Amino acid sequence: MNVREHPTSQAPGRPDGRPRSAPDLPTWPLGVLFAGLPLWWASGVLDVVTIPFALLMAWLMARAGGIRVPRGFGWWVLYCAWALASVVMLDRAAGIVLFGYRWLLCVAAGVIFAYVFNARATITSRYLTGTLTLWFLYVTVGGYLGLAVPTGSLRTPASHLLPGAARANELIGQMTVRPFAQYNPNGFLEVSPRPTAPFLYTNNWGSVYSLLAPFVLVYLLHTWRTRRGAAVAVLLLVSTIPAFLTLNRGMFISLGIAVAYLAVRAALARKGAIVAAVALSAVLGVVLFNVLPVSERMGLRLNEEAEGTSNTARLSLYEQSLSAVASSPLLGHATPIPSANPEEPSVGTQGQLWMMLVSHGPVAALAWVAFFLAMYARGRHRGDPLGVAACTTLLVGTVQLLFYGMLPYGLPLLMIAAAVAARGPERLVLTEGDPS
Repeated sequence: MNVREHPTSQAPGRPDGRPRSAPDLPTWPLGVLFAGLPLWWASGVLDVVTIPFALLMAWLMARAGGIRVPRGFGWWVLYCAWALASVVMLDRAAGIVLFGYRWLLCVAAGVIFAYVFNARATITSRYLTGTLTLWFLYVTVGGYLGLAVPTGSLRTPASHLLPGAARANELIGQMTVRPFAQYNPNGFLEVSPRPTAPFLYTNNWGSVYSLLAPFVLVYLLHTWRTRRGAAVAVLLLVSTIPAFLTLNRGMFISLGIAVAYLAVRAALARKGAIVAAVALSAVLGVVLFNVLPVSERMGLRLNEEAEGTSNTARLSLYEQSLSAVASSPLLGHATPIPSANPEEPSVGTQGQLWMMLVSHGPVAALAWVAFFLAMYARGRHRGDPLGVAACTTLLVGTVQLLFYGMLPYGLPLLMIAAAVAARGPERLVLTEGDPS
């Protein structure tokens, strides 16, 4: 017995029930984008790959015609336009590359949103959650790689092809020579490695893990009572080991919010079995937290941060961010700006919200938040598993703005969740003998 999804309502005009204006958009661009992660990682283009794929999706939508966007998408258009206008605030030519890179990632994310929103007939719940579960698998494998080879790194072909001046750029250097973990074997307190692969930082790993988890649970429902479903259940279980050993407090907060939200939604819908499953998951998390050396390692990490006055530095950066906003409240500074302390990270790099405020000003930050809240509002009453998962991811992603950057990995996932929430419920029908 497998699960197949069908729209709750069908409009006349086509044999499959879709309106005559519904575009025929293929699934493979999204599938290749996510399934190809090992290739993009190994070649050194993972951090930019959404841009060419967005161009491809835009071309496919232009050819198909009949493209629509939901009410509220104008907030994203406003964000991109306002961010682009802030380019006039650049005070050095070198900043145009970083500015253009981040802006193109946001435009590409908007194209991905439109594609998923319009491809409802082809990018179904089962296909979408299966594709994202494959990404979850890659994240888990990368986590174990970081634990097994914490001092390892991958020197990609891009690191050999780019000129020396490009490789000397800190961001490009990180993109093309990718470490497996954040680990300093020479550190005074010998803090254990924290996985990063296939991403750049442990925070990226924790953010993506918590944004993907709700969709993996939906795919588990699709494949329940099959061998694939058993494999997904095992994947969820084994993924918790690298997840806990990242010592990622932001991820713990995100997962806690997701569990609480799912429990409340299930209780309101009187889904006792789901409430029990969520409670069991919470108990399992507590057990793993105590069985694995998480508490001990977390203590060492906090001690190391205390030695380096990490929390003090973070508070200083927040204060400098607010000062930067006050000095340029309309368009921001186009990019994060150097800290008053040369040993601290740039001001506006300690979370997506702070980056938007410093780089583009409060109007842009408001437009970003308003867009995702509008998409959440469109899906908040949905009771189907995919809709609940999308709203959970949107809620988690909104909280993460305070302490995680969403570029380049988290934003495409948030856009997919937003598109799914906006395109309406999908009724799950159990069917016998479904070969898929």
